[in-house]
Amino acid sequence: MSSLRSIGPFVFFIALSLAAGAIGSVFTIDQINSWYASLVKPSWTPPGAVFGPIWNILYVLMGSAAALVWTKGKFGRFFAIWVFVAHLVVNALWSIVFFALHEVLLALLIIALLWVMIVILIVLFARHSRLAAWLLVPYLLWVSYASTLNAGILFLN
Repeated sequence: MSSLRSIGPFVFFIALSLAAGAIGSVFTIDQINSWYASLVKPSWTPPGAVFGPIWNILYVLMGSAAALVWTKGKFGRFFAIWVFVAHLVVNALWSIVFFALHEVLLALLIIALLWVMIVILIVLFARHSRLAAWLLVPYLLWVSYASTLNAGILFLN
């Protein structure tokens, strides 16, 4: 029973993170070969096949980080988890705004908000688990890179 208690939060938070990604992908998939393909993209845009695997890895890392906070956290963990869930909403919202609504400028503002939220999460998570904070660093780096892609698409189109 104790192993279920230790693995349960990881299953839950990883599934929650992947669900946010799945919601975003619902609004992305149909646009990849149509609207997105028609955009002029920055020269540093990676091949499309890179995005799915990277995002899946990042969702597993963020879910693992949240689980560590949940299991090791003490006072304040509920606030940290609330911010985590709110950030997942913003994460999914970016895909909806960028891909479904084709609002590249608004998407840039949303990804800037997401970046700030990730920094806040790193600070909050570090209070409970240094490992949880470090697990979010690749995510912050990727969102920083994705922000430059979003800005590049805005300026080139």
